[in-house]
Amino acid sequence: MKKSSLIIIGINLIILLTYFNYSVFKKEEILKHGQTIYLKLAPVDPRSLMQGDFMDLRYELSNDIVVDSLSSRGYCVVKMNAEGIAQLVRFQKEKLPLKNEEHLIAYTRPDKFRLNIGAESYFFQEGKADHFAEAAFGGIKIDQHGNSLLIGLYDKKLNKL
Repeated sequence: MKKSSLIIIGINLIILLTYFNYSVFKKEEILKHGQTIYLKLAPVDPRSLMQGDFMDLRYELSNDIVVDSLSSRGYCVVKMNAEGIAQLVRFQKEKLPLKNEEHLIAYTRPDKFRLNIGAESYFFQEGKADHFAEAAFGGIKIDQHGNSLLIGLYDKKLNKL
Protein backbone atom coordinates (compact mmCIF):
# COMPACT_ATOMS: atom_id res chain seq x y z
CA MET A 1 0.00 0.00 0.00
CA LYS A 2 2.78 2.44 0.90
CA LYS A 3 4.74 1.76 -2.31
CA SER A 4 1.66 2.22 -4.51
CA SER A 5 0.81 5.48 -2.74
CA LEU A 6 4.30 6.81 -3.48
CA ILE A 7 3.93 5.81 -7.13
CA ILE A 8 0.58 7.60 -7.39
CA ILE A 9 2.01 10.71 -5.72
CA GLY A 10 5.01 10.60 -8.07
CA ILE A 11 2.81 10.29 -11.17
CA ASN A 12 0.61 13.17 -10.00
CA LEU A 13 3.69 15.30 -9.35
CA ILE A 14 5.04 14.59 -12.83
CA ILE A 15 1.67 15.49 -14.39
CA LEU A 16 1.47 18.70 -12.37
CA LEU A 17 5.02 19.77 -13.25
CA THR A 18 4.44 18.96 -16.93
CA TYR A 19 1.28 21.06 -16.99
CA PHE A 20 3.02 23.93 -15.18
CA ASN A 21 5.98 23.90 -17.59
CA TYR A 22 3.65 23.76 -20.60
CA SER A 23 1.74 26.74 -19.22
CA VAL A 24 4.97 28.72 -18.78
CA PHE A 25 6.06 27.75 -22.31
CA LYS A 26 2.77 29.01 -23.80
CA LYS A 27 3.13 32.36 -21.97
CA GLU A 28 6.71 32.68 -23.25
CA GLU A 29 5.48 32.03 -26.80
CA ILE A 30 2.91 34.84 -26.44
CA LEU A 31 5.66 37.16 -25.17
CA LYS A 32 7.97 36.31 -28.09
CA HIS A 33 5.51 36.10 -30.97
CA GLY A 34 2.34 37.84 -29.80
CA GLN A 35 1.10 41.11 -31.19
CA THR A 36 1.20 44.07 -28.82
CA ILE A 37 -2.03 46.03 -28.46
CA TYR A 38 -3.12 48.69 -26.02
CA LEU A 39 -6.43 48.62 -24.15
CA LYS A 40 -7.68 51.91 -22.76
CA LEU A 41 -8.21 51.68 -19.04
CA ALA A 42 -11.64 52.66 -17.76
CA PRO A 43 -11.73 55.64 -15.45
CA VAL A 44 -12.05 54.64 -11.82
CA ASP A 45 -12.02 56.43 -8.50
CA PRO A 46 -8.32 56.66 -7.51
CA ARG A 47 -9.19 55.95 -3.88
CA SER A 48 -10.37 52.48 -4.86
CA LEU A 49 -7.79 52.04 -7.62
CA MET A 50 -4.81 51.67 -5.32
CA GLN A 51 -4.91 49.01 -2.67
CA GLY A 52 -1.51 48.33 -1.20
CA ASP A 53 0.92 47.36 -3.89
CA PHE A 54 -1.43 46.52 -6.74
CA MET A 55 -3.82 48.28 -9.07
CA ASP A 56 -7.25 46.96 -9.96
CA LEU A 57 -7.68 47.17 -13.76
CA ARG A 58 -10.85 47.73 -15.73
CA TYR A 59 -10.83 48.18 -19.48
CA GLU A 60 -12.93 50.74 -21.32
CA LEU A 61 -14.09 48.28 -23.96
CA SER A 62 -16.06 46.39 -21.31
CA ASN A 63 -17.96 49.54 -20.27
CA ASP A 64 -21.52 50.20 -21.41
CA ILE A 65 -22.32 46.60 -22.28
CA VAL A 66 -25.01 44.36 -20.89
CA VAL A 67 -22.76 41.68 -19.41
CA ASP A 68 -25.51 39.22 -18.53
CA SER A 69 -26.48 39.01 -22.22
CA LEU A 70 -23.05 37.54 -23.09
CA SER A 71 -22.09 33.88 -22.85
CA SER A 72 -19.89 32.86 -19.92
CA ARG A 73 -16.90 32.45 -22.27
CA GLY A 74 -16.20 34.00 -25.61
CA TYR A 75 -14.14 36.52 -27.52
CA CYS A 76 -13.88 40.29 -27.81
CA VAL A 77 -13.22 41.15 -31.42
CA VAL A 78 -11.09 44.28 -31.72
CA LYS A 79 -9.46 46.39 -34.42
CA MET A 80 -6.38 48.50 -33.85
CA ASN A 81 -5.95 52.10 -34.87
CA ALA A 82 -2.61 53.43 -36.19
CA GLU A 83 -1.11 53.58 -32.66
CA GLY A 84 -2.14 50.01 -31.83
CA ILE A 85 -5.00 51.05 -29.54
CA ALA A 86 -7.75 48.44 -29.62
CA GLN A 87 -11.30 49.45 -30.49
CA LEU A 88 -14.15 47.05 -29.74
CA VAL A 89 -15.92 45.69 -32.81
CA ARG A 90 -18.15 43.04 -31.23
CA PHE A 91 -18.37 40.12 -28.84
CA GLN A 92 -18.80 36.59 -30.17
CA LYS A 93 -18.95 33.10 -28.72
CA GLU A 94 -16.67 31.36 -31.24
CA LYS A 95 -13.31 32.28 -32.82
CA LEU A 96 -14.85 32.61 -36.26
CA PRO A 97 -16.02 34.63 -38.19
CA LEU A 98 -13.06 36.99 -38.15
CA LYS A 99 -12.43 39.64 -40.81
CA ASN A 100 -9.11 41.12 -41.93
CA GLU A 101 -7.49 43.40 -39.37
CA GLU A 102 -9.65 41.96 -36.56
CA HIS A 103 -8.11 40.28 -33.53
CA LEU A 104 -9.46 38.12 -30.72
CA ILE A 105 -9.16 38.56 -26.97
CA ALA A 106 -10.66 35.73 -24.94
CA TYR A 107 -12.98 36.76 -22.11
CA THR A 108 -14.75 35.08 -19.22
CA ARG A 109 -17.83 36.25 -17.35
CA PRO A 110 -17.48 35.12 -13.72
CA ASP A 111 -20.87 36.57 -12.74
CA LYS A 112 -23.74 38.71 -14.08
CA PHE A 113 -21.89 41.97 -13.49
CA ARG A 114 -18.25 41.53 -14.51
CA LEU A 115 -16.36 40.72 -17.69
CA ASN A 116 -12.74 39.58 -17.42
CA ILE A 117 -10.69 40.34 -20.51
CA GLY A 118 -7.31 39.33 -19.22
CA ALA A 119 -5.25 40.61 -16.35
CA GLU A 120 -7.58 42.30 -13.90
CA SER A 121 -4.87 43.56 -11.57
CA TYR A 122 -1.32 44.84 -11.85
CA PHE A 123 1.21 44.37 -9.05
CA PHE A 124 4.04 46.83 -8.54
CA GLN A 125 6.73 47.69 -6.03
CA GLU A 126 5.48 49.16 -2.77
CA GLY A 127 5.61 52.96 -2.73
CA LYS A 128 5.19 53.35 -6.51
CA ALA A 129 1.44 54.10 -6.45
CA ASP A 130 1.85 57.72 -7.61
CA HIS A 131 3.94 56.61 -10.58
CA PHE A 132 1.34 54.10 -11.78
CA ALA A 133 -1.59 56.48 -11.15
CA GLU A 134 -0.69 57.98 -14.57
CA ALA A 135 -1.68 54.72 -16.32
CA ALA A 136 -4.06 55.25 -19.24
CA PHE A 137 -3.52 52.00 -21.17
CA GLY A 138 -2.83 48.38 -20.43
CA GLY A 139 -0.39 46.83 -22.88
CA ILE A 140 -1.12 43.23 -23.74
CA LYS A 141 0.29 40.68 -26.14
CA ILE A 142 -2.22 38.48 -27.92
CA ASP A 143 -1.91 35.38 -30.05
CA GLN A 144 -4.13 34.15 -32.89
CA HIS A 145 -6.20 32.05 -30.45
CA GLY A 146 -7.28 35.00 -28.30
CA ASN A 147 -4.90 34.28 -25.43
CA SER A 148 -3.56 37.44 -23.84
CA LEU A 149 -0.80 38.45 -21.46
CA LEU A 150 -0.44 41.80 -19.72
CA ILE A 151 3.04 43.23 -20.38
CA GLY A 152 2.76 46.58 -18.64
CA LEU A 153 0.94 49.84 -18.05
CA TYR A 154 1.34 52.86 -20.31
CA ASP A 155 0.66 56.59 -20.02
CA LYS A 156 -1.45 58.71 -22.41
CA LYS A 157 1.48 58.95 -24.87
CA LEU A 158 1.97 55.14 -24.79
CA ASN A 159 5.20 55.39 -22.81
CA LYS A 160 5.72 52.39 -20.55
CA LEU A 161 5.45 53.23 -16.87
